[in-house]
Formats: sequence, structure tokens, C-alpha cells
Amino acid sequence: MALKNLRENSYPDWYQNVVAAADMAEVSSSPGCMVIKPWGYGIWERIQRMLDEKIKETNHENCYFPLFIPLSYFQKEAEHVEGFAKEMAIVTHSRLSMEDGKLVPASPLDEPLIVRPTSETIIADSFSKWVHSYRDLPVLINQWANVVRWEMRPRLFLRTREFLWQEGHTAHATFDEAEKEAETMLNVYEDLCVNDMAMPVIKGKKPEYDKFPGAVTTYCIEAMMQDGRSLQAGTSHFLGQNFAKSADIKFINTNNEPEYAYTTSWGVSTRLIGGLIMTHADDEGMCVPPKLAPQQVIIIPIIKDKSKAAEITAYAEKLRDALKSQIFAGEKVRVRFDNRPKEAVDKMWEWTRKGAPLIVEVGAKDLEKNAVMFRNRIHINQDGWKNFEDVDVFIATVAEKLQTIQDEMLARAKARLDGNIVTDIKTAAEFEAYFANNNVYLDNGGKAPKVAFVRGKWCGDEATLDKLKEMRLTIRCIPFDQSGSEGECLLSGKKGATLDVIYARSY
Repeated sequence: MALKNLRENSYPDWYQNVVAAADMAEVSSSPGCMVIKPWGYGIWERIQRMLDEKIKETNHENCYFPLFIPLSYFQKEAEHVEGFAKEMAIVTHSRLSMEDGKLVPASPLDEPLIVRPTSETIIADSFSKWVHSYRDLPVLINQWANVVRWEMRPRLFLRTREFLWQEGHTAHATFDEAEKEAETMLNVYEDLCVNDMAMPVIKGKKPEYDKFPGAVTTYCIEAMMQDGRSLQAGTSHFLGQNFAKSADIKFINTNNEPEYAYTTSWGVSTRLIGGLIMTHADDEGMCVPPKLAPQQVIIIPIIKDKSKAAEITAYAEKLRDALKSQIFAGEKVRVRFDNRPKEAVDKMWEWTRKGAPLIVEVGAKDLEKNAVMFRNRIHINQDGWKNFEDVDVFIATVAEKLQTIQDEMLARAKARLDGNIVTDIKTAAEFEAYFANNNVYLDNGGKAPKVAFVRGKWCGDEATLDKLKEMRLTIRCIPFDQSGSEGECLLSGKKGATLDVIYARSY
């Protein structure tokens, strides 16, 4: 499957081809849905495991809530339901019956059920039963679940009608405690993206018009993809007392008075895998950061003389076992000995497209020299792609090699982000001229990027949003590190604008 030149000439096609070439997922026969294949799901399992540990370290506990939510629960929170109304899937009947040779819905439900688009309403109902006194607070829970949102333009991992995620929900006695919780979990997401996914992000909050429906404040992290577009990698919402009031989450405070709780919610999804692809993949396929790789080292036997097969296999198995005893990032190194009856060159390119960090080949000559030949995935077509090393040295330094790959992947992505945030656009005219060019691919053989992120002023007037829509742009976030200076709003041209925002095209 040809990937070369696609990034620059047809980025969406390149993305779809990477997913297919890495055998990560495929379009399902169920419209708008996807099948996540073992390598893609293995990456999700790694994300899930690492994030789950971070969530539990902050004293949250996992639980599970129903997939089906009564419609009346959404009607209690008008702003919330309005925000999701166009994406909701609704169950109106149970049972099927046969009529004229066709199966048809049989029994209308007394009340329609919404297939979970998010769980604030159903979880708030449980909180109202669990919380009675300030002594019952805080409530800190998380669930790993599937979600259904009726996307009209699905794209693998980025937007599908059903996807996987985690959603955390908490209830607190005070405004300050709940707001701190929302900020803490945003930092947890930043830690996952930067230190595990090697995907740097910008932290900030959403403008008022783009908050989560029903939230007081929505915090977010935004990542830059190779085409200069932004991907929202995670959100954390301070919900104030909005959901507590609609669900009657009351408690007796320390003054022996009734009070509504303050709640939060926060989540990330399999969309992170889409971000991982668009951050690290190249013209040969996927590149997976070692911390997330389901298999970090692949061993491929090179058997040209069948009489040497048993000896080479034994050598490879010994190498596998020795590597598995090594520790990287607090875990045993994950190794696969690929002895499938396929041509070695086909296996090598298969694992290259999947993005396995280290691919090792062992043959008769390696046995003679007590050595290995290994390939560094992120250096493909560069010096250092193919390496020869004494087997004992390779075993002893495999963790160091994996850490070097992890660090280099982060450094590459951080250089892209830092080098493509434009800060010298000061007028609305300059801003419009900059985004008039649609070529936004950043990694095109060293050519200067055309458009990426612009950090500039906004007056905060929602009347300017029509201009945003006309330019096919979004305000991604209001970064936490505000300058405090004044300038010209890049949308309206008004003087004296104080808000620094990130403007970008987005997924």
C-alpha cells in the first residue's frame, strides 16, 4: 500500500492508509462504526492501563453505570440535552415480531431510552442517592465504557458512532475543591499525552460558547497534528451546581444546612489513537512510542538453510526470554518472536507498518558472531535504521534504546508544536491573509509550513464567530499562560483586546 507522498498531497487518504497498513482498524458493516483490530486495540489497552493507574493514584475508584438512560433524565438539564440532541440515539421499542415475512419493532417503551452519549445525568441520579452529608463527600468515581453519538461523517478513531472512553465523575462539598479537581484531572491527561504518548499539548480553557453543555468551565488540552490542525486530546469540566440542582444532589453541610454539591466530569477516548497516528506516523506507516507499543521488540528469524532452522529458533527464543527479563518504564520489556510461516522480508515490513519500535533479525551469521541485527523504526530511511550489535550488549541496553526512541519521538513532536505557533500576526488583515492558504502539511521534506496555530488576540465578542466559521477556523483554547497585554482582535479588528487564544483548523 503506497504511503509515500500522500501526507503532502492527500493527508486524509494518508491517514486512512496508515490505519489500514498498520492493521489497526477497519470500517464495520454496522454504519458509522469501526472494528478495532488487535494491534489498534492493544494500543488502546496500553493507554487504558496507564491512564487507569494515574486515575487510581488520585484516589478515584472504577465502577459502571447503565448504557441506557431514561429520556426524562436529560430533560431535567435543558442546556445539556440541547448540546447533545442532534447526536443522540434513541430506543423506542422492545421485542421484534414477524409481519408479512419481515421483523418489525413490537412493543413501544413507556419511556424512550437514550443510548449513552455521556453519563452526567444517570450518574448524578446515583449521586443524589449516595450523598446526604458533608461526610459522604467527596465522591470520586470513574468508568471505562462505550459511548454512542450519531456522527454523520465518521472517520476511524477520530469520529465514529460508537467509541470507547473513560469518564470520570465527582461530587464535592465546595466550589474550590471541585474546581481544583477539574484542573488536577487535566494535568493527569497532560501527563499521559506528553510522557506516555510523546504528544505535547497546550493547556487552557474553552471559550464560553464552546463549553461542555451544562458546564461552568471546560478545560482542555490541544495537540498539533502533522497537517497543522488541532486535535482536542482531552477535556475536564467544572460543572458547578448545575447538575446537582437538576438531580437534587443535596447534602447537610458543616453548618447543618442543606446545600447542593459541586460536580465535575472529565474524559478521553479512542480518539487519542487518531492523535497518536497523526503525531507520529510517517510515509512507511505507523510509529508507536515504546511505552504504548503492545510489542516493543519483534524478533524475526532469517532461515535460508533449513538445516539451521532449529538452531536459529533456539537462539531467537533464548534472546526473547533474555529481553523479557529486562525492565523498561517500570515493566518487563514486551517481546514477540514472530515465527509465522511467512517470508522474513514480509514480516519485517508488516511490523514496520505497525510501528513496532525495534525489529530484530537473527540468522545463521548472527549465531556465528553471537550478534543481532536490529532496526530502529523511527530512523527508517535514515542513518541508524539498520544496526549490528553483540547480543549481550543489545540485551543489556534494550531499555536504554527504547527510552531513547520515546524521548526522540517526544522531541520531534515538541519541535513541531513549538516551531509552528505563530505569534507575530497582530492585525485582522494579516490573520486573514495567513489562513487564506489551505496547504497545512508540516513535515513535507523540510519545507516551511503554510498554516498551523496562531496565538493572537480575541475581543471575546461572540458576534465574531461568524467570521471564524467563514474562515473554517476554531478557537481551540484560551491558554493558561496569558500575557496580560492588549492588542487588535484578529477577528473583529477592535483595539484593546486582552484575551490570548489559539486559532487553528481542527478535527
